[in-house]
Amino acid sequence: MSEFKILIVEDEVFIAEDIRDTLEELGFEVCAVCYDSEKAASELHRCNPDLVMLDITIRGQKDGIELAEMINKHHHIPFIYLTSHSDRSTLLRAKHTKPGGYIVKPYKDSDLISSIEIALFNHSEYLRKKNIDKSFVDQVSTPNLSNQEYDIFLDLLDGLNNRQIGEKRHLSINTIKTYIKRIFDKLKVNDRVSAVRKVISQ
Repeated sequence: MSEFKILIVEDEVFIAEDIRDTLEELGFEVCAVCYDSEKAASELHRCNPDLVMLDITIRGQKDGIELAEMINKHHHIPFIYLTSHSDRSTLLRAKHTKPGGYIVKPYKDSDLISSIEIALFNHSEYLRKKNIDKSFVDQVSTPNLSNQEYDIFLDLLDGLNNRQIGEKRHLSINTIKTYIKRIFDKLKVNDRVSAVRKVISQ
């Protein structure tokens, strides 16, 4: 199972399933596919994705831009717009939500993948700039993180996967998994997104 979970919000079933197939072939976990804003809002809380692929024109009470505003307010995760609309009025609305990317349909798989990589990288840079030192993390961890656990938590902020952390720290993947489980236990969370959110939202 991938360490990075992606939520797809797209009301055209064929396109949504094509995106799912592409992402799963590349090793990402698609935690849910939603065709309307109400289902998307519910799945955001349920599956805690690392990133959202978000169509602008969707069924439901909110359009994609309104849903993006909710993501910014409550979830603090990156999102990428997928849209058929490239008119100036839509762009003006969309840019104020600070998306991680803006892909106009039809798109190539390479556009999809490069946008995801850039969005995840930029989000990790944003988190780094918040200057999260150990004393800041210790305010929400019980008991406090060890120095090694704190260093690995910073690697999570940088968006590194278990293999990359292991190579960086010269530790086995199983050892890294053990450290990450301890971090989650001390923060009383179950996944990366919840861990980061708990620390930065205090």
